[in-house]
Amino acid sequence: MQIEINGKKQIIAGKTAFEARAELGHETDIVILNGFQIDRDCPLAESDTLTIIRKGVMPAQEELESMMMARHTPEVHKKLKQGRVAIAGLGGLGSNIAVMLTRIGVGHLLLVDFDIVEPSNLNRQSYYIRHLGMPKTQALKEQLQEINPFIQIETRTVRVEEHNVTELFSTYDILCEAFDKPDAKAMLVSTGLAKLPEVKIVAASGMAGFASSNLIRTSKPLERLYLCGDLENGAGIGTGLMAPRVQICAGHQANMILRLLIGREDI
Repeated sequence: MQIEINGKKQIIAGKTAFEARAELGHETDIVILNGFQIDRDCPLAESDTLTIIRKGVMPAQEELESMMMARHTPEVHKKLKQGRVAIAGLGGLGSNIAVMLTRIGVGHLLLVDFDIVEPSNLNRQSYYIRHLGMPKTQALKEQLQEINPFIQIETRTVRVEEHNVTELFSTYDILCEAFDKPDAKAMLVSTGLAKLPEVKIVAASGMAGFASSNLIRTSKPLERLYLCGDLENGAGIGTGLMAPRVQICAGHQANMILRLLIGREDI
């Protein structure tokens, strides 16, 4: 039987998934059949896609792509691999969004931030003590390359201002607004809508404190603008920014970006 295994067409003698594993791998290997990890043997057909993953070993690029494709389903993964997403602001929102997009295999990311990692960032941002004092662009790129070394990551260590929005973001499919300050958020969204007519914008407002997780949602106030958060709970005296709600909002933004990249613009 000829079947696609780990991204390559191969001829095998076995007729089931576990027989293929016994032929090509080890008994402890993980087996993914048509996007689903199986724990019971299943018969194979020549139209099937099989991925055999050896635990604890970093695969070659072709095998990793095959594994991710197996998890995400082939058509979804191909669209994500072609995606170009810019993230403006690499704090509690942006750093976590970048990690999620890297894990799903978005092919090209632009990371933009002017700041360095400092101790108060560690309560909600995707950084570690070893990153203190490093530019956030550099620290985050290092992390992302440890998650998926095969995607393209561009960095710009600059402050985003009205005059450089077009130069920074015009070649990207999606612009993710992930700033802390309301005036910076408003500037980027309004400038992006006015000067980037082909770019969709995913922004956030309201994720501070410890109110209910269920208040955070995704809305579409304008044709090219998607807004995530509860739209009310901003940071202030007595209401800090904490990891759970910030990361829930980041998840909303990352999932909306995923949906846009695969052509699902509804919310």
